[in-house]
Amino acid sequence: MYSRPEGVESLEQKGLVAAVDKSAGKMADLHVYFISALVLSCCIQILAGRDFYAILGVSRDASKNQIKRAYRKLAMKWHPDKNKEDPKAQERFQDLSSAYEVLADDEKRKVYDRHGEEGLKNMQQGGGDGFDPFSSFFGGFGFHFEGSQRGAEREVPRGSDIHMDLHVTLEELYSGNFVEVLRIKPVTQTVPGTRKCNCRQEMRTTQLGPGRFQMSPVDICDECPAVTYVTKEKLLEVEVEPGMRDGQEYPFVAEGEPHIDGEPGDLKFIIREQRHDRFQRKGDDLYTNVTVALIDALNGFEMDIDHLDGHKVHIVREKITWPGARIKKKEEGMPNYENNHEKGDLFITFDVEFPRGGMSESEKEALKTILKQQSQQKVYNGL
Repeated sequence: MYSRPEGVESLEQKGLVAAVDKSAGKMADLHVYFISALVLSCCIQILAGRDFYAILGVSRDASKNQIKRAYRKLAMKWHPDKNKEDPKAQERFQDLSSAYEVLADDEKRKVYDRHGEEGLKNMQQGGGDGFDPFSSFFGGFGFHFEGSQRGAEREVPRGSDIHMDLHVTLEELYSGNFVEVLRIKPVTQTVPGTRKCNCRQEMRTTQLGPGRFQMSPVDICDECPAVTYVTKEKLLEVEVEPGMRDGQEYPFVAEGEPHIDGEPGDLKFIIREQRHDRFQRKGDDLYTNVTVALIDALNGFEMDIDHLDGHKVHIVREKITWPGARIKKKEEGMPNYENNHEKGDLFITFDVEFPRGGMSESEKEALKTILKQQSQQKVYNGL
């Protein structure tokens, strides 16, 4: 009989074990590769810094107006004076300010797109430029929220508020727009010398004689550095948001009249809606009039109306249109200010243009036959 040589089985077993070890080694190498790739990705993200586009919630090809709009809405949400419940509000607000400072500047944005936040450090060596993104929208201190220090410190003297009408078109109130306003304002500048400041009245007791005293008010003042006013220019950006209403205020805190010993007042723009040649606004609804020829009023017609943003509102009338007839196009009105996804309605009132001149007797008889209507007059109170 044939018998297997001694040691053959052990060799096969060794080969199988070696194959298993080799496969396990490949799996271990693959596992190490994935871990290394993950670590490398994390390191790249750390070196690249914060994702400013993600912080503002905009795409990398977003326009400057889209960046401004996103920053303003998020800054209002995360401003520490308004959001006091979230402990991370201060940190998020700082991230927003950093993101807007970079993406709103063309040169900084180019550097950031190529080299990330780390690449901006070389540009910023030697100190910043004093850019305050929040102040370009809201003045030096942001909006005056309830509970802020401005509301609590009533005793601090304050300059006067300035109210300015800002005339905007109905198109701007429909689609939104950024309006740049050049603010020329006096600001204080230190000059050599001192001046009396923080003056207050105190009662002082004077002895007039034995057992005789008199109390009288005296002015007590501090010594402060002397200052003078110089005129400076500042470019303010007013965001006309979709759905804003006539008479609505848009405040810039601390951009009003200055006070040499206290805080400046506020600059408040009052939105004033300009008269439109085709539309009239009532709340969130729009109204317009369309004049059609008598032949179209009788036979029906089809037409397009150019809306405020350029899109077409299609109208089809198959039945007779009488003077004063009105139709409603749903959700073709103004966007709601609180929720831009909701819109009012568009109401269209029709006027009928009648032909001028006279008709022959045969034409009159033919018209009576076509209209099938008897001659009648009615007097009534139509109010």
